[in-house]
Amino acid sequence: MAALKEIKARIASVGGTLKITSAMKMVASAKLHHVQSEAEALAVYERQLGAITEALFRYADGEQIESPLTLPHKLQQRAVVVAVASDGSLCGGFNAEAIRQLEHTLEALRGEGFQQIEVWPVGEKMLAHVRKSGLTFNDSFHTLSGHHDYAGAVRLADRLMEDFEAGRVDRVVLVYNHYASMSRQTPRSETLLPLEARPGEGQTLSEADYICEPSPRELLRELLPLAVRTRMYEVLLDSATAEHAARTVAMQTASDNAQELLDELKLFYNKQRQQAITNELADIGQAD
Repeated sequence: MAALKEIKARIASVGGTLKITSAMKMVASAKLHHVQSEAEALAVYERQLGAITEALFRYADGEQIESPLTLPHKLQQRAVVVAVASDGSLCGGFNAEAIRQLEHTLEALRGEGFQQIEVWPVGEKMLAHVRKSGLTFNDSFHTLSGHHDYAGAVRLADRLMEDFEAGRVDRVVLVYNHYASMSRQTPRSETLLPLEARPGEGQTLSEADYICEPSPRELLRELLPLAVRTRMYEVLLDSATAEHAARTVAMQTASDNAQELLDELKLFYNKQRQQAITNELADIGQAD
């Protein structure tokens, strides 16, 4: 009887775990659909904005238009890496992949000759890693992972642009997990500053015969910072989408495993109870 009570207690425990993982899966799935819709809408806007800025660069009768945000610095010594992860766990290998990508990126930057590299972690898990690793870091924006709003992305992007234009930073690199599908989140590293041209996205202004008022140079003065802010916000949304997808899959897997274990325990419990009843009947028969 003691063994049956232990099995019954374990069944109750696994059943409680199953309820928790199922609820967490539903919450993660709801958050995923909400953030994914925002990310998809913003991606359309960001691509169109990129096509416009690229066209403006190629305008003005072949004259190359330059901007402080697009010009590489002569000295490549100081870099900032904005590394995005999550605040919580229970999302599979999401955080481990982001941390591994950060290490690869730091190694690559050191190989290029960057002597001063500062990490700006976004997310509690990334902040904990850089603290543990002894890296130079700035924790002013680590809360943006759980509160990925546009205003926060603007503050982060504006600070990066200010440091880049002032010459305090020679390159800004983003490290994050890209949402590829429900079952696949791919770690990425990309250069945010200096801004890189994106050839082949739409027509040039001269081909489309646009009339620019004010001049392309003045338009770019307003559009380029907007492009950096928009890209920063898009990366935060992309990472959040990947996080919720990873957590949804992880909780689904945990729920499936809990259900399988629960079925096995119930079957084992029923067999043990049946055996106990048989033994009792046998004892009664022997007593008679």
